[in-house]
Amino acid sequence: MADLGFNEHHQNEAINYMRFARSKRALRLKTIDSCFQDLKDSRLIEETYTVDEVSDMLDGLQVLVRGEVEMELINTAHTNVLLLRQLFSQAEKFYLRLQTDISELENRELLEQVAEFEKTDFKSNSKVNQESNKPKLVPLNEGGVSELLQKEISRLQAENDKLKSRLRTLESQAMSALDDKSKAERALKDLQKNQGDHQIWIVKCTVLHAPCNVYTQQCDGKCSAMHTQEIANLEDTVAVLQADFEKTLSANDASQKDLQDNLVSAKHELLRIQEQLSLAEKVLERKFQQTAAYRNMKEILTKKNDQIKDLRKRLQSES
Repeated sequence: MADLGFNEHHQNEAINYMRFARSKRALRLKTIDSCFQDLKDSRLIEETYTVDEVSDMLDGLQVLVRGEVEMELINTAHTNVLLLRQLFSQAEKFYLRLQTDISELENRELLEQVAEFEKTDFKSNSKVNQESNKPKLVPLNEGGVSELLQKEISRLQAENDKLKSRLRTLESQAMSALDDKSKAERALKDLQKNQGDHQIWIVKCTVLHAPCNVYTQQCDGKCSAMHTQEIANLEDTVAVLQADFEKTLSANDASQKDLQDNLVSAKHELLRIQEQLSLAEKVLERKFQQTAAYRNMKEILTKKNDQIKDLRKRLQSES
């Protein structure tokens, strides 16, 4: 079974069009045959003809056949334009833009595939029976567009919820990063304060051991070595801690910047989705107002309002 790459519904539509084209082609061929038959019946009544008479008959037949073929080609082109008009109109109602590739119309491989399709699937009785029992399509101006818009609104609402959740997550991460940055700054200040306290303690210790430098040279050597070692150890510890805190602080700053950028991007995306959602809801409302059900309901409500006004006027006049 030949296959043009369509689904079942579109393949049936192609069969419909090919059946229409075949009937028009058969009708035009019958017309051309009648041209030849008319020539035989009206002109070929003698046994011999001159060259001029044969040439005149052939010229007349050429004019008739050329006119019939040209008319058929023009009619086929116009018919194809009308078919494209139907497809484009349906696509525009769903806000789609179709594109065509003219070069594919002369693709010999595809043309042979269509010819094979016409020889097999087109002539099968099952296709004809299936086509005769095909259900009617729902009018596009009633339910199709509204259903599509409703699906689009649902999709935009789901995307809007996802963006809101992402925005809350980014805000939470940003607040956590700010807290970590504040803690790191406080820890660095405490470390710097402890370093200053250690330096003051070393100075006091040096002052307290000053008599050793005056009275005992051995005590002076021991105190000086002990103080130098303690100072070196404290300076190394403070340097390491300070480097670690600066590295942590730098990482927190970079993380906070990334979070802020993501937060701004998420807010912009959220605004864009909300704008699309609002536009889709407006389009859906406008489409609904164009439906027959809405017009009928509006007409009924208008009549009811008029009746209520009349009853109020009557009550006021009676009272």
